[in-house]
Amino acid sequence: MISENTITDFIYREAELLDTMQWQAWLELFHPEARYWMPLEWQQQDPVLQPSLMYEDLLLMKVRVERLTGERTFSQKPKSRCHHLLQAPRIVACDPAAGVFKARTSYIYTETRGDTLERFSGWASHDLVQVGDDLKIMLKRIDLVNFDAPFGNIQLFM
Repeated sequence: MISENTITDFIYREAELLDTMQWQAWLELFHPEARYWMPLEWQQQDPVLQPSLMYEDLLLMKVRVERLTGERTFSQKPKSRCHHLLQAPRIVACDPAAGVFKARTSYIYTETRGDTLERFSGWASHDLVQVGDDLKIMLKRIDLVNFDAPFGNIQLFM
């Protein structure tokens, strides 16, 4: 049975995998039909018919990971690094019988490469499903506080 502690531990573990650049283990947290979405507008409801900063399926996330880990990726020399500072995740939906869960987490995200340091604040929403005894991410939605600001290249995953 999936508990609220299991869900919060899962979210903390996901951030740890990103911060330590354990890309393959991070990708394994996602369901094969998962999406990673960063809306372009406040309270945006449609990632397909409205433009988004990012809307990626698992294949595109894998391509980005390959680019990040590639030896010939000169734009990643030196490598980008990141740190997630998470507020305690809040469980917003929990249906153990259906194996469906949703959490929302406020965060501050820092990404650095060389002398450049960028900081973002916002909320991460995780739509999770139970697959066997494991949780898998069906949708990770990143809502930035300053979604309408000009951004440099966001290299990693929030």
